[in-house]
Amino acid sequence: MHYISQVIFILLAGYAIWLFAKNIGQIRKNIALGKDESLSDNPFLRWKNVLLLAFGQKKMFRNPLVALLHFAVYAGFIIINIEVLEIVLDGLLGTHRLFLKPLGSLYPILINSFEILAFLVIISCVVFLIRRNIIKLRRFISKDLDGWPRSDANYILFTEIILMSLFLCMNATDRSLQLQGAPHYLDTGSFVVSGKLVPLFQNFSQSTLLGIERGCWWLHIIGIFAFLNYLPYSKHLHILLAFPNAYYASLKPMGEMQNMENIQTEVKYMMQPELAPTTSSEAASMKFGAKDVFDLSWKSLLDAYSCTECGRCSAACPATQTGKILSPRKIMMATRDRLEEVGKNIKANGAFKNDGKALLHHYITTEELRACTTCQACVQECPVSISPLQIIGELRRNLIMEESNAPQEWNGMFSNIENNFAPWKLSPDERDKWTQEI
Repeated sequence: MHYISQVIFILLAGYAIWLFAKNIGQIRKNIALGKDESLSDNPFLRWKNVLLLAFGQKKMFRNPLVALLHFAVYAGFIIINIEVLEIVLDGLLGTHRLFLKPLGSLYPILINSFEILAFLVIISCVVFLIRRNIIKLRRFISKDLDGWPRSDANYILFTEIILMSLFLCMNATDRSLQLQGAPHYLDTGSFVVSGKLVPLFQNFSQSTLLGIERGCWWLHIIGIFAFLNYLPYSKHLHILLAFPNAYYASLKPMGEMQNMENIQTEVKYMMQPELAPTTSSEAASMKFGAKDVFDLSWKSLLDAYSCTECGRCSAACPATQTGKILSPRKIMMATRDRLEEVGKNIKANGAFKNDGKALLHHYITTEELRACTTCQACVQECPVSISPLQIIGELRRNLIMEESNAPQEWNGMFSNIENNFAPWKLSPDERDKWTQEI
C-alpha cells in the first residue's frame, strides 16, 4: 500500500508538470509571434526593476494597507513553496517530514513562519473577497470584468483560502497523532497557529486522525498541482510573468515616443524628393503601426499575458473616468484574447489561416483608440510594468497611416503639417507677418 501511494503521487506529479510545461510552451510560442524588439541594454537597472517592482512590489505601496495584504499573499505563495518541496519529496520517497532531522531546531522556526504566512494569506484573501463582492470597489465592478474575469478572481481567492486551511489542518492533525504516539509521526512540538487547532481533534481516534491528516496532505498537494495548471488560463499568470516583464520594461522616460524609422524616411523624402527611391517595391513593403497581434512587439504580447486585471490603469485613466469608452485594462484583455485565438488557429491549421478578424476593429474599436490622451497615467500606475499605451499607439498609427482614418479636425492639422511644415494654415514665408503689426 505504501508503494502504491508513491506510484500514484509520481504519476500525478509527472502529469501535472508535463501539462504545465505544455501550456507554458504554447504561451511562449504565442508571445514569439510578435515583432523583434531589443530590450537587453543596461542589465543592472533591469535587475533593479525586478527586485523593486516584481519582488518588492514598489508601486503597490502607494496604498500601504492593501500593499501589505497583497504582499502577505505574495510572500505566502513564494515562501510556502519551500514547505511544498518537502511535501513533494515525501510523496516521491515515501517519507514523512523529510527535513525534520536534517534541519533540527531550525525546522520548527521555518514551519512556524509558514503557518503565520498561511494565516495572513487567509485573512488577506477574505479582505480581498469583501472588497470585490461586498464593498464592490468601482474598478472591480467595471463591465471590463463581466463574465469569466470576475469569476476567475474569486476562484483564485477561494482556492488560496482552501489550500492554506488544508495546510494548517494537516499540521494540527499531525500534532494530534504525535501526542497519541502514532508510528512515523516524529515529535515536532506545537506550532504557533495549528497548535491552537489541536484541541479540536483531541477526542478523535488515531485512525480518524490519520485519515484526516492524509486527506489534507493529498488534497493540499493535488490543489497545488491543480492551481499550477490553472495559472495559464488565469489572470494570475502574472505571478510568474511579473518577473520577466519587470526585467524587460522600457527604460526610456515615459512620454518619449518611439519614432518609426520608415516614417522618418518618408519625411526625409518629402523634404528632399531627390532622395526618394525610383522603384515602388520599397514603398510597397512599408507597413505603419499594427493591425493585428503579429504587428505588435513581443514585449507588448508579454504585457498582455502579464496583466493582473487589477484596474489601476483604468482607475487612473482620465478618459475612463470621464465616461469615455476607453479602458486600458480592456485593451490588454482584448489583446490577450486575440492572441489566444490566433495561437489556437495556428495550432489547428499548422500556420495562421485568415479568419477575417484582426485586433483592430474586431477587438479594439476606433472610438477607444481616439479617446486616449497619451498622458501615460496607465503606464505609471501599472504594478507590473505594462504599457497599454504602446499598443494604443501602434493601433492608432495603423488607423491614420494605413487607413487614413482620422477625425476631420486631425486631417486639417495633418494637411497643414504636410504642406506648411506646421499645424497652422500659414506658409513658412508668412509666419513672421504678425510681427509687422506690432
